[in-house]
Amino acid sequence: MKNGVVLYQKEDAVAALTLNRPEARNALNEQVRSELYEALEEAEQDEAVRGVIITGGLEVFSGGADIRGMVDASAVDVFYRKGLTRVVRLIEAIPKPIIAAVSGYALGGGCELALACDLRIATESVVLGQPEIRLGIIPGGGGTQRLARLVGLSRAKDIIFSGRFVEAQEAYQIGLVDEVVPVSKLMETCQNKMNSYIRHGAVALGAAKLAINTGINTDIDSADKMEQLSFALLFSTEDQNEGMKAFLDKRKAEFKGK
Repeated sequence: MKNGVVLYQKEDAVAALTLNRPEARNALNEQVRSELYEALEEAEQDEAVRGVIITGGLEVFSGGADIRGMVDASAVDVFYRKGLTRVVRLIEAIPKPIIAAVSGYALGGGCELALACDLRIATESVVLGQPEIRLGIIPGGGGTQRLARLVGLSRAKDIIFSGRFVEAQEAYQIGLVDEVVPVSKLMETCQNKMNSYIRHGAVALGAAKLAINTGINTDIDSADKMEQLSFALLFSTEDQNEGMKAFLDKRKAEFKGK
């Protein structure tokens, strides 16, 4: 996909997926969604890839859906199309950390794509929002659900009901993004953050992501059981044995992801 609308680049243990429709502000048409899904599957299946960074480059993350391709669609067309939902669900299901490197506009589906990632690192130029209400519709890629879970019910309603834009300072204050950095430092910051994650065991990282993502969507009793089960199963792994022995031996653990 080096010449497609999603670029796949692997450096060491990190795969960088770059939306590549600059002429359309990286609008998420069917081709982009399809290629992004395929790129995510490739990163998931590659054992050498320990983490993923999704970006749109330094100018714009994504302006959202391709409205020209939607304006004449029927309700049935929209319901059965290969939408953004399967992409964001895959992002949450992949047992590897995924960081959104967000610069410029991240609106509509672009915002929803970022919301599904495990972390959002943004530049000072970032502008996020769910402006679908201005078009007579609502977010359709998980925005009504993930935004509320991230910033709280009332804030999510305000952003979605008004269709207003959220700039860097406010986005950081309400927890919509986790860090704001200069444009020149975006990818370096994401890489450093990712390195702080992937130096640990891959199996434990995957279990932690599963427990957190599953638990937040269920009751506390079920969530506790999921955590206890994940915790216990890790005691069947080589990484657990190596990690604990390395601690007792006062040496650096050499995790193998097994």
